Amino acid sequence: MIRLLIVDDSALMRRQLTALFEAEGDFEILQARNGREAVELNREFKPHVISLDINMPDMDGLTALSLIMAERPVGVVMVSSLTEKGALATFEALHLGAIDYVAKPGGTISLSIDVIKDDLIAKIRAASRALIKGKTVVKSLSERMREDRAKTISNAKKIRPKSKLGEGLVLIGVSTGGPRTLEEILPLLPADYPWPILVAQHMPAAFTKSFADRLNNVCQLKVSELSQPTVIEPGNIYVGKGGADMLLANRVGRLMALPKPENNDFLWHPSVELLGRSALEHVNPESIIGVMLTGMGYDGADAFSEIKNRGGRTIAESEESAVVFGMPAELIERKGASVICTADKVAAQLIRWAGF
Repeated sequence: MIRLLIVDDSALMRRQLTALFEAEGDFEILQARNGREAVELNREFKPHVISLDINMPDMDGLTALSLIMAERPVGVVMVSSLTEKGALATFEALHLGAIDYVAKPGGTISLSIDVIKDDLIAKIRAASRALIKGKTVVKSLSERMREDRAKTISNAKKIRPKSKLGEGLVLIGVSTGGPRTLEEILPLLPADYPWPILVAQHMPAAFTKSFADRLNNVCQLKVSELSQPTVIEPGNIYVGKGGADMLLANRVGRLMALPKPENNDFLWHPSVELLGRSALEHVNPESIIGVMLTGMGYDGADAFSEIKNRGGRTIAESEESAVVFGMPAELIERKGASVICTADKVAAQLIRWAGF
């Protein structure tokens, strides 16, 4: 049985979520009305996973999350409303150690729980098995990033081999656990990194602008949400807009990235698979690097395997560091990974391959 703690100040939401998971048949469930009760029940009930609201009286979800991760780290999925303020709070939660999030379809008290049913159940199950990074990791993250950045840049400048790939393009596919993992990797790239980077992070439309802005504040490279047709420039990071897919195209001899309506033939969006396929159509495969990070499912595994088979290079995050070892495992299973490494080694590998 999976022990699930549902935390929400709305009695209606607690009842709806409880009924949803009771119907699954393999969940043992307790409820908490606020963050204070959640912290206490995390000690006593010892849940495998927690569904945690953000806005609650007495003690809010972020405060509770920080205490939970300090005392007894556990898989946590945030359940919050799709507002700009909610997005910022959700990213703070991911930074504190939450595994994933689900957006309430109808605001604070939702009468349409079926809209998020499948997504919520899948993420709760994944979080119950996820690799948990507790407060010790969070407290040392900024310090470790500074140390790793200095070491990575220093080593790269010592090596400075001539690039074998010529003009390059980096594609990153990532899902569950991605925001925090990207915050560990992308700030390690130096300001003069010569290649454009396109990030397909599975995320709702209301979140990607806030996420790109947050990354821009911690990265040496410029980070922006791809919300309109854009000429791809070296040394920039483009985050695909949620609620859309990100495709590449050649226009008047220039490589562009375009947001397109979600393709219903694909399960996850922005689609890593479609991004990889479009890159193969418009870019020399030998110039492409595909990076597959933490996430559920198999999105992008086929396209990234083809990139490797056609002379490109790929990185799969190892099980040792992946919050959810789904997407990278699928790439490895297809023998599509040139390199398998922990998240903290990805930036150094990208710098070596850029050869600058």
